[in-house]
Amino acid sequence: MGQPRRITDSFPRRRGPGRPPGRLKDKNKKDKDKDKDKVQVKVRDSPSQPPPDPALLEMLRRFDLSWEYGPCAGITRLQRWERAQELGLSPPGPIRDALLEHRDNPDVTYRWVWDGM
Repeated sequence: MGQPRRITDSFPRRRGPGRPPGRLKDKNKKDKDKDKDKVQVKVRDSPSQPPPDPALLEMLRRFDLSWEYGPCAGITRLQRWERAQELGLSPPGPIRDALLEHRDNPDVTYRWVWDGM
């Protein structure tokens, strides 16, 4: 009896032209130095924003969890509020005011995500 079949036996092997099997393309010292120069830590350029008020975040969380205004996945809170308004569901006005006031803060703009069980 021969060796057991593997799932990789079903697929053709691909090798680059002129490269021996099992060997990677060697980099010369000059290329390695260039790669070291390219590696830099990118710092996100954003103005420092004070954290939003916990009471505001709680109000927005309650809005997120309220199913009477429709699903909240895949859209911003303001888009959800506007959709609920168009459908005649009368979403709370203070929510819209807070969303417009803190438009540049992602903690306020995007919905609350529950990561517990």
